[in-house]
Amino acid sequence: MHFMKWEGSTGGICKLPYANKKFIFMQMKKLSSFISIDPDIRFGKPCIKGTRIAISDILQRLASGMTHTEILEDYPLLTEEHIRTALMFAANRESMKIIAA
Repeated sequence: MHFMKWEGSTGGICKLPYANKKFIFMQMKKLSSFISIDPDIRFGKPCIKGTRIAISDILQRLASGMTHTEILEDYPLLTEEHIRTALMFAANRESMKIIAA
């Protein structure tokens, strides 16, 4: 199994257990183009860039059973791609192993 190191904004190092490093790089690049983490916005929670909509807001609505259409109606600034990016972010975060430095 191959691992890819990625330094997160918290200073920890994450090891991603994926064989296809190019695919992971593309995912991380896509995530960083849609998601920002700013300590001055929503206490540093990951948000959709240019908004104050936290990734957790989107995930909570999905978990409660809301459809993508209902979420997009509640948040007119969001697109379908934003919702998919939030899911990708959560999936990537779940698969990371944090190594304390």
